Amino acid sequence: MKKYVCLVCGYVYNPEEGDPDNGVQPGTDFDDIPDTWVCPLCGVGKDDFEVEE
Repeated sequence: MKKYVCLVCGYVYNPEEGDPDNGVQPGTDFDDIPDTWVCPLCGVGKDDFEVEE
């Protein structure tokens, strides 16, 4: 699974870790995160993330 980075603040979503504090369990692919999820650091939506190179 690919990691995704927030273009605004640099937060990296790692699917192996998920975001349990915000309801995303470990092992959840970025594409499977609900569209209502926002970056836990700066609050932007999924549209402001891109695949980490």
